[in-house]
Amino acid sequence: MTDHRELSARLRAAVRGEVDFGTTARALTTMDASNYRRVPLGVVAPRDADDVAAALSVCRTYGVPVVPRGGGTSIAGQATGTGVVLDFTRHMNRLLSLDPGARTAVVQPGLVLDRLQEAAAPHGLRFGADPSTHSRCTLGGMIGNNACGSHSVAWGTTADSVRELAVVTSRGERLRPGRDWSGAPAGLRGLVDGELARLRTGFPDLPRRISGYAVDALLPERGADVARSLCGSEGTLGVLTEAVVDLVRVPRARALAVLAYAEESGAAEAAAGLLPYRPLTVEGMAADLVPSAADLPRGGAWLFVETGGDTEAEARARAERIVRAADVTDSLVVTDPARQRALWRIREDASGTATRMPGGAEAWPGWEDCAVPPARLGAYLRDFRALLADHRLHGTPYGHFGDGCIHVRIDFDLLTGPGVARFRRFSQELADLVVRHGGSLSGEHGDGQARAELLPRMYGEETVALFERVKALWDPDDLLNPGMLVRPAPLDSHLRFSVLPREPVDVAFGYPADGGDFAAAVRRCVGVAKCRTTSVAGPEVMCPSFRATGEEEHSTRGRARLLHEMLAGELVTGGWRSTEVRDALDLCLSCKGCRSDCPVGVDMATYKAEFLHHHYAGRRRPAAHYAMGWLPVWLGWVARTRTAGAVNALASVAPFARVAKRLGGIAGEREIPRVAGETFTRWWRRRRVPPGEGRLVVLWPDTFTEHLSPSVGRAAVRVLEAAGLRVALPPTLRPAGGRVGDARSRSPLSLPAARGVRVCCGLTYLSTGQLDRARTVLGRTLDLLEPVLATDAPLVVLEPSCAAALRTDAPELLPGDPRAARLAARVRTFAETLEQYAPDWAPPSLNRPVTGQTHCHQHAVLGDAPDRRLRAAAGLTGELTGGCCGLAGDFGFGKGHYEVSRACAEEQLLPAVREAPRDAVVLADGFSCRTQLEHLAGVRGRHLAEVLATYLP
Repeated sequence: MTDHRELSARLRAAVRGEVDFGTTARALTTMDASNYRRVPLGVVAPRDADDVAAALSVCRTYGVPVVPRGGGTSIAGQATGTGVVLDFTRHMNRLLSLDPGARTAVVQPGLVLDRLQEAAAPHGLRFGADPSTHSRCTLGGMIGNNACGSHSVAWGTTADSVRELAVVTSRGERLRPGRDWSGAPAGLRGLVDGELARLRTGFPDLPRRISGYAVDALLPERGADVARSLCGSEGTLGVLTEAVVDLVRVPRARALAVLAYAEESGAAEAAAGLLPYRPLTVEGMAADLVPSAADLPRGGAWLFVETGGDTEAEARARAERIVRAADVTDSLVVTDPARQRALWRIREDASGTATRMPGGAEAWPGWEDCAVPPARLGAYLRDFRALLADHRLHGTPYGHFGDGCIHVRIDFDLLTGPGVARFRRFSQELADLVVRHGGSLSGEHGDGQARAELLPRMYGEETVALFERVKALWDPDDLLNPGMLVRPAPLDSHLRFSVLPREPVDVAFGYPADGGDFAAAVRRCVGVAKCRTTSVAGPEVMCPSFRATGEEEHSTRGRARLLHEMLAGELVTGGWRSTEVRDALDLCLSCKGCRSDCPVGVDMATYKAEFLHHHYAGRRRPAAHYAMGWLPVWLGWVARTRTAGAVNALASVAPFARVAKRLGGIAGEREIPRVAGETFTRWWRRRRVPPGEGRLVVLWPDTFTEHLSPSVGRAAVRVLEAAGLRVALPPTLRPAGGRVGDARSRSPLSLPAARGVRVCCGLTYLSTGQLDRARTVLGRTLDLLEPVLATDAPLVVLEPSCAAALRTDAPELLPGDPRAARLAARVRTFAETLEQYAPDWAPPSLNRPVTGQTHCHQHAVLGDAPDRRLRAAAGLTGELTGGCCGLAGDFGFGKGHYEVSRACAEEQLLPAVREAPRDAVVLADGFSCRTQLEHLAGVRGRHLAEVLATYLP
């Protein structure tokens, strides 16, 4: 048995990069995007080829296997292993050179594809293969799997763009495989010369044959292309350290034709007929994977066909020619780049969307990408659907119809013995079906463990034996990624679900979308790793802490992996008391960006609150949980004692402020926000405005509006009343003997009174995981709101975080209280209220540019379409940025969070404000966003209500 400490020490002495045998590093690499799980001994992040050779030497000495890993998005299990994982994303991630004249680039294996595309774009070039994970997959992983993508009908697979590789073999030999036998290991040419007949007749001829080793690329008539033969070898033959790749010329203009068909088979049968028109893509998907709000032509299935040209008119003409040639029920041709990106996102998110069936059942990879000749795709899909029905399984195919390659996630039961047995039987029968149609078990993502066991059904035993001989020449010690491609582990072993608890764990939230099962919620993360995207485009938010740190443990996927391992209890053994999970969640901003941007709807903010609730149960909490988690209590005390002036004065004295921040767990770099001298509700009670006659709306006095930004509430009242609405505040429990709803409140709402109790969404308790307290606060709020809920009045919530808490967290934390769901249904944002209840009102015309940021909770939970329409009606031009401001409630105030908080703001918000025109209005509906702008940029952001109120007559 290997001595882990000795191996770790030897590796640390041998390599200059990081060596991590800790629990967190191992837990983060137990899985890829497949159904499989293996626990590695440790992770090495090599700095260069010398480090790779040194690590291989040490591992060979100890007989420990090595698994090269890029972005970890492999779907067949080939990026998992029980030995040492080589992580190339940390250091060996550079673009070494780019030659526009030769149209080549030299890349390291950890380079993310999008970074190469960005560097090539100014020269009118790009790398041809473009899988949907382009924002996080690496060139090394793409070469290992021979990745393809949507443009393969025009530009082929990764192998078609590889010119030369640099690899280190398991015995430390450094080779540069290229063409015409260059870089081949000893004995390989002789093996090929003895098997020419088999190589010429034993490999299916189709564009997406990825399964097995590409030994036929070594035929003399194919140029004895050693580099190509390594593509798709899944790190089992040599460790890639560098690659010379070809780039393709990009059309100056593109058009996207979306062709609608009545059903899937019709689209599949039509795809091959479009290939003579030389499109750039022919992608297909059915209605089951398309959001109901998607702006697509009428139909039950669609082909996304992209065309190119030197001009927009030429690209459009080619697209329209394809539309005329196709027999479709409806169609759409788009040339606007922004709209094209929105349509392509529907297709790219399918790999995650497909993991949940329309009825909510879980679906899994395993038969993610088999391929058949394009002309047989329609017939194959009919047979495939019949096989699913025979096994009482369900799945929604989509993918590269023009290449005959189909992606599908299937609702396998991988949790029980009978379900796993059915998975095995179905896999065997589907392999036979693919072979009968002349296809390949893998058409893009590789065989890994998912399909390698079935390769004899495709190639026969003798060809598989040839693969084993090839492996022995390259890797005689079977050191590199053993159990993949040759001598594979059974396809139903090492399943990642087998280690999870069979009974639901006791939790505080209801998890309605996951049947109340926290393990099922955690299982949502299938590893497609959209959260590892290093830059965001448009309004997207997820995952700001990963972009700030570049660390897997601070991505949504990384945290989900640690929670998975916590539930498994094998590697992360502390359960809810786990320090590894706590530390990973510490930098989660609870922005909820993953709730909308993650294709499978992981809600890490909720998982974090759940974990903190259990982690600190019966224990002392961090000081910030008391200082900021109980913010409504402290601010309420200041308001009742009328000591705001004294508090502000003390906070402005540096020694007092330092002591207060230290005691409260607040970052020393932060300023303590000033408390308003007059609360919003106190201002409301002293108003002398007669009641109106319009539609009643109830304005929610959230903690931030009430105590810190009452100007927002005052402005909202002015605008709502100007729009003809009758504004009331929620009932408040006032001193004994008083009533709510008297003349000063101008509301028909009343409630028996008591001292000092008011409505609260519980946000600060939720974000710090004080869920018992949050439940109490929300329950009391529901009691107070019963008179409101008995009417049809909407609740207007000005603070997006509070609106999100009421709309989503409240019903999930109180699933047994029907009032919580009724409350959630009543919540409206400021813009939603005006749009729905004052549709004829015209806002003042400002005619000003705007800058700022859409609040992350608004993006993730509430939606901002009404806000955009209201801004447009008011003549506020321009778009707000995406991302997260970085303050995120209590996060940016917390000790140790300042640098990450600032990095998040510097990603989009602060540059947008700096670059805005001098007369631009800086919009920031959230108190956190406004505070961050003031602290870091000295800029005063304003709520949209404040902006509109300023220009009212």
